[in-house]
Amino acid sequence: MATVLSVSGSPSATSRTARLLRHLDDRLTAQGQEVIPLDVRTLPPEALLHAHAGHPAIAEATALFARADGVVIGTPVYKAAYSGLLKSLLDLLPQYALAGKTVLPLATGGTTAHVLAIDYALRPVLASLGAAHITPGWFTLDKDITVADDGSLTVAPASAEALAQVTDQFSLALGGRTTLLAATG
Repeated sequence: MATVLSVSGSPSATSRTARLLRHLDDRLTAQGQEVIPLDVRTLPPEALLHAHAGHPAIAEATALFARADGVVIGTPVYKAAYSGLLKSLLDLLPQYALAGKTVLPLATGGTTAHVLAIDYALRPVLASLGAAHITPGWFTLDKDITVADDGSLTVAPASAEALAQVTDQFSLALGGRTTLLAATG
């Protein structure tokens, strides 16, 4: 069993990105991975805004990255790039915080015009942080993610299938097993 840090870079408390990550966390857990969720928006603003790498919350986040065998990074796309909130955290991590790690990049956004944000904005920074292996990522359109009144999540079938595939590839790269779970919800 590998330890996976699942990082949401969304600033929104009602984020589709974070909900999608938690949905994928369930799949990884079913595959035998230990998943630790981290919503960057819950870190104290003063730690992120003042580039305070010595702040206890940043030290704790850094320790989570160090503990993880793999990292899932999810972000909404704004102006063809990953979120500023995620950038703030990544800037505070040690230079090789992802050294030896397998990383799965995921993004959400309102238009397919931003689909290349994973490869041209997010992937280079993950590589610069020393990621050993960056698995194929996936961009999910906001319209393909529906949150019901009870908080349950539904992903459009084509996106759900693609997300299941990239999640399974990531899990296999960590030495996990794939599951025959239906790509629902």
